[in-house]
Amino acid sequence: MKRAIYPGSFDPVTNGHLDVVERACKLFDEVIVAVASNDEKQPLFSLEERLDLLRQTVGRIDNVRVTQFDGLLVEFALEQKAIAVIRGLRAVSDFEFEFQMALMNRKLRDSVETIFLMPKEEYTYLSSRLVKEIGRLGGDVSKFVPGPVAGALGKKFKR
Repeated sequence: MKRAIYPGSFDPVTNGHLDVVERACKLFDEVIVAVASNDEKQPLFSLEERLDLLRQTVGRIDNVRVTQFDGLLVEFALEQKAIAVIRGLRAVSDFEFEFQMALMNRKLRDSVETIFLMPKEEYTYLSSRLVKEIGRLGGDVSKFVPGPVAGALGKKFKR
């Protein structure tokens, strides 16, 4: 079985994330969407909330599993018997950081490949940070995130 891991903070999951998951599902038998639990950022949503929102969205896809991890991604990949890490690239600005991470992961565990996937053009500008900002300022996020996420953002910002 060809298994891949799509790691991230997913705070919150966006339509761009969903697009990358759907693309990865065409390439792998199983895609593990893995939420980093030791995130240094101060997330808007708790780990449990992020896992729940992912299960309500990408978790409904047959060959997707949603879980959490902490520690080194490549060690988690080894534990899960994954052959690849999926990373989304929206713009050239993402590439430098992602390229460095891919090379470091290769040094740590060369049996795990990094696969870069680009979302549809309509999602290249989209980020969780921007979605949270729009929601905080009272804007409509429904075209940027799945329905359950839009609802959860509304509750967070009391709208």
